[in-house]
Amino acid sequence: MSKRKFLKDADPRAFNTMMGFDRYLAESSLTKIHWELIKIRVSQINGCAYCIDKHSRDALNAGERLQRIYLLPVWMDTNFFSLEEQSILALAEEMTLIAGKGVSDKVYDNALNLLGQQYLTEVMMAIIAMNAWNRVGITTERKPEL
Repeated sequence: MSKRKFLKDADPRAFNTMMGFDRYLAESSLTKIHWELIKIRVSQINGCAYCIDKHSRDALNAGERLQRIYLLPVWMDTNFFSLEEQSILALAEEMTLIAGKGVSDKVYDNALNLLGQQYLTEVMMAIIAMNAWNRVGITTERKPEL
């Protein structure tokens, strides 16, 4: 039996600190669909099954189409995502896979031009938050529930 505890059970203050990201994002101008797309795509890259499951369901509840969720790993090969969403997904991928490459000027500048500075900042915070939550979920071995 695993001795790993989820953050909320191990240290409520640490959990509340992480929830600060979510409170900031809930008060931001980030759309619910953009936020869920970020959560799903980052979780796919990081391999967090719990988060992929949870946020796919949340996206469906927010009105996202199942077909777009299925095609999220190959978004760049479809015409199902707006220019803004493509920019957000490209940034999410480069920020999540940042080691050794950084974020290219092309991806950053495209996001800035399409989204504006404030929305880009909110997108970046959503990507950072989801990467942090994935690390918590994977480390504590969170599993999807039926």
